[in-house]
Amino acid sequence: MTKTNFMDKYPVFSLHVKKNETSFKNADEIITYFQEHIQEHPVATFIAIFDHYQHTSSLQDATIAPEIKDAKNIVFCFGKQLPNAKILAVRPRSIGVCELDDSFEISFLEVPNEQLQNVVYEWVQALKTQA
Repeated sequence: MTKTNFMDKYPVFSLHVKKNETSFKNADEIITYFQEHIQEHPVATFIAIFDHYQHTSSLQDATIAPEIKDAKNIVFCFGKQLPNAKILAVRPRSIGVCELDDSFEISFLEVPNEQLQNVVYEWVQALKTQA
């Protein structure tokens, strides 16, 4: 797993998983995996699945890198507290699943709560152990 500052300001964690390193065959199977973890978590709430590939491909003059075969986000929230109004800027959470020819790229924005950051990190990291 790598951490980068996307566009020099967004702390993004990403994991590149070759298809032969996991039992998941496509983006939908990985989205289902995350949805099950979200539903099992005592605080997390599933919100939606956003089909980013479908949305972008439906737009006139859209650009999609040729190596991208599918791209979806699973949207959820860990919102156990509302300590102030600014917390809404970092909620809800999203995990991006991008399917490439022979691999997947999983990415998510750093979670402001360290304990919950570790939960998402473990969910993503475990994709490689699902072989």
